[in-house]
Amino acid sequence: MTAANGIAVELQPPRPDRYECDVLVVGGGPGGASAAYWLASCGVDVLVVEKKHYPREKACGDGLTPRSVHQLEQMGLAAELAPHHRFRGLRTNAYGRTIAMDWPEHPVLPPYGYVITRADLDGLVASRAEKAGAVLWQGAEALAPLSAPGSPAAESSPVPVAGGPLLRRAGGAIVSDRARASLTEVRARYVIVADGSLSRFGRALGSGRNRDWPQGMALRGYYRSPRSAESYIDSFLDIRDASGRVVPGYGWIFPLGDGRVNVGVGLLSTQGRGKHVNTTKLMEDFVAQLPASWCLDPRTSCGAPAGGRLPMGLGVGPRVGPDSIVIGDAAGLINPFNGEGIAYAYETGRLAAGAVSDALTAGEPGLLVAYERSLQDIYGLYYRVARAFIGVLSRPGLMRICVNTGMYNRSVMGWLLRIMGNFLRPDELGPAEAVYRAVVALARQIPEG
Repeated sequence: MTAANGIAVELQPPRPDRYECDVLVVGGGPGGASAAYWLASCGVDVLVVEKKHYPREKACGDGLTPRSVHQLEQMGLAAELAPHHRFRGLRTNAYGRTIAMDWPEHPVLPPYGYVITRADLDGLVASRAEKAGAVLWQGAEALAPLSAPGSPAAESSPVPVAGGPLLRRAGGAIVSDRARASLTEVRARYVIVADGSLSRFGRALGSGRNRDWPQGMALRGYYRSPRSAESYIDSFLDIRDASGRVVPGYGWIFPLGDGRVNVGVGLLSTQGRGKHVNTTKLMEDFVAQLPASWCLDPRTSCGAPAGGRLPMGLGVGPRVGPDSIVIGDAAGLINPFNGEGIAYAYETGRLAAGAVSDALTAGEPGLLVAYERSLQDIYGLYYRVARAFIGVLSRPGLMRICVNTGMYNRSVMGWLLRIMGNFLRPDELGPAEAVYRAVVALARQIPEG
């Protein structure tokens, strides 16, 4: 330990010029840390490179639904979650009406969620991966795949993998130690790409967004509020600009339980709609129109908002290569129904770890394609329905009819919560499951771009 400006700083040992591992994970967010934990738990030699240092801020709603909580508890983090703010369900606000719904009963998922800042959360999961045996390099950025043109790995013969277009071979990565301005050549048998929605590393391997499919733009800020201990998270389905016109998107207020709330707007862009909306101005308008009881205004703001673009609904591909897999936000796994990304990052990190572990055990890189098959089996039809829903949400008149119908019928809202939150039960066919199956049958008949 040394002191810098009176603050204790832990110095990491110098990194070698060359490093070898079974699996390199690019990015230490939810997806990357999850993949590293599950791989290390199987005894795999895994290295995680995270370009920032924990704790670090992320533009995120900070809400953990029961899907996220389940994955975190499966990683043994129940005790670490317990001190944070726990909530029981979702309160939906639209067109002058409000309905509060508890999370539905489910045979696997818990009936509660948490709100915890990413500054607190991501370090917990990364530390859990380290305790399981993963090596973590903070302040280390994967600049480019080793297989970039002219590199030694690029001269290797490709390993064929069935199943459609592939990413280019990775071979590992050139990793920069940002503090020491040094480079390390990391050679890895497999690479898991988890560097977020912009995914520079994924693009270097040939991954890209389907521009015909929906994309979200989100902005969030923190405010001090007397309602910080609410037992529901709030969603607003009729956000409006300064003129009162409904725009294609939604707003949220997530209570942190520490005197603050996370407030944000998500704008949905599809077929050109919403493309030219100023999200900063929309955020200001949203905050100004919220009930006075929240006490949200410039005086209670904790700082400038932060945000970014969010590819949704499996809208990024390819996601598998001869020696690589793309997961989480980098693969466009965000749920178009509600903008949730954390749960799907944890889940796809676990799926990727399983596919890579099988490939390592069998010595068969072609087994990586099982990851893509799992994505299609688990999320394919669900996200197709969700993408169609975005088309409805982007038409305010049609959206108003649908929302008003639901807001006057508590049973219908319960079905919608189960569908939109992806809480459908695998063990029984209830009304929500029946409605969803009917919608899926319809979605199969509608061609997509």
